[in-house]
Amino acid sequence: MINLAISTSIILFSIAGNLSAQQLLSEGMVVKGTLSTTDTLVYQFDVGLDHFVLGELNQISVNVSARLSDPNGQVLGTGENPSRGSMILPFENMDEGRHTIEVFSQTGETGSFELSLKSVRPLATDPSALVNQLMAPYDRTDSPGAAVSVWKDGVNLFSKTYGMANLTYGIPFELDTPTNIGSTSKQFTAFAIMLLNDRGELSLDDDIRKHLPELPEFEHLITVRNLITHTSGLREFLNLFTMAGRQLDNGDHIDRKELITIVQRQPALQNPPNTEWNYNNTAFGLAAVIVERISEMPFHEFMRDNVFEPLGMTHSQVRPSAEHIVPKRSVGYILGADGFEEKKDLGGAVGAGGIYASVVDLQRWAENYRNPVVGNAKIFEEMMTSFVLDDGEKTDYGYGLMIEEQRGLRRIEHGGADVAHRSQLVLYPEINAGLTVQSNHANFDSSIAYRLGAAFFGEHMDPENSEESDFDPDSYDLENFDELAGKYALDAVPSFVLDFTRSGDSLFTQATDQIKLQIIPTSDLTFRLTRVEASVEFHRNEDGTVDSVTLDQAGRLEQHASPQSMNQRVSILTIFRELISVRK
Repeated sequence: MINLAISTSIILFSIAGNLSAQQLLSEGMVVKGTLSTTDTLVYQFDVGLDHFVLGELNQISVNVSARLSDPNGQVLGTGENPSRGSMILPFENMDEGRHTIEVFSQTGETGSFELSLKSVRPLATDPSALVNQLMAPYDRTDSPGAAVSVWKDGVNLFSKTYGMANLTYGIPFELDTPTNIGSTSKQFTAFAIMLLNDRGELSLDDDIRKHLPELPEFEHLITVRNLITHTSGLREFLNLFTMAGRQLDNGDHIDRKELITIVQRQPALQNPPNTEWNYNNTAFGLAAVIVERISEMPFHEFMRDNVFEPLGMTHSQVRPSAEHIVPKRSVGYILGADGFEEKKDLGGAVGAGGIYASVVDLQRWAENYRNPVVGNAKIFEEMMTSFVLDDGEKTDYGYGLMIEEQRGLRRIEHGGADVAHRSQLVLYPEINAGLTVQSNHANFDSSIAYRLGAAFFGEHMDPENSEESDFDPDSYDLENFDELAGKYALDAVPSFVLDFTRSGDSLFTQATDQIKLQIIPTSDLTFRLTRVEASVEFHRNEDGTVDSVTLDQAGRLEQHASPQSMNQRVSILTIFRELISVRK
């Protein structure tokens, strides 16, 4: 690693002003700037190889956008903040040399701002130090926070919290803070079903109408097993509510009873059970209802008595509705026009989500997979085995769990995203290890868990470059990308759009409400995203035209999609950040 003596020096100039007027800025100093309508102010800094740079833009009287380019002029990323106040700019893995930050007005307004580099340091090689670097944007008293916990062989290797659980009352995030784990809850729902199956109170092969007789009799039988493997053929209830005008990301109420009504009104299945894998919250909601019917207990009480209390998970509970009190919980926040705004949890989430848990409790839960206190080894082995469709294709999904590999090491995981909470729980069963990351910041990228897994357990994984192809990105004909460029929208959530563009010699993708990321060719039709563990593959149909693309986020979910509607309302239900296949 190269450490330049001038790694904290910055040269700044404005392309709208006098280029000869240059100023050096040392780390920690503040530069004040003023933007007029068409200005782009350009700041440069020299940095050594593999550094982590933490910048801050204070939007005093203008909303600004920032764009970072490497020494070759390649755009590494963009950032913008819809509200006045501080915007944190973390950059990393930069090449050695002079980098450029361009600052310009988002809306053509005039006003002032301040720019500073809070930290310029070599990218940490020690795993614990790396966590602290990556969490630095959330380690503030004026920001929603995060929590990280890592363990192996029953011993905690790292646990730390950052930022605030509640901004209104100034309550910091703690290791025992209950936080909404979103769809990470699905494994708990599947486990509840498995407990009842193990006790002989239901069979996974039961027709769901045995327990929910008010549901319609579809052409094909749906089993309980189909519900917890995303193979039921039922339609997504959250999407249906969205199309009906419910603003779920703005706290519109959903009564759990409406879930039954939605299914009763479904005229036919979208596909026969066992033939396709489609991520489905409806099914897990129904699974929770089945648990209630058989146990004659509300789902939150069943989980308390049969899972949380026996495991000593004293800071975990199912939240029956978005109105129920969860003591000392983290509050979810998004960035609005005037700063951070509280967001209400998604309604009707029980079964598909709805669990609050602390990172300490999630370690207790993870260790129960290895040494069961509740349940048994047979249950967990089955939960962690991929379901197989009728055509013999593995879904890489067990019962509420994703089954993957990370550089040759088996990885069992599930992420979660409620309206403003983010979650990831990762297990490496072959080495009896795991980790979790949790946040109440809507912009938190929970896939950082995979990177931390590599940092702490990389010695058990294949070499980092062992899975890379021999394709030379420089051999890719950039003009061929023009055929692929365009907007691709999810069927399940048409307002979630991936926009693929080309600018000069650089290729980009940008998802709704997310920053623009550069993509690197790995073949004629596949590309690797920078800054996140993800790739995209474009697909040709029989006539040779490209009409679809699959986004693979660390081997995760797939979902069919169709042409984007031109009059579609542009708003994003953040829970659908997990759905990842789109069609043009």
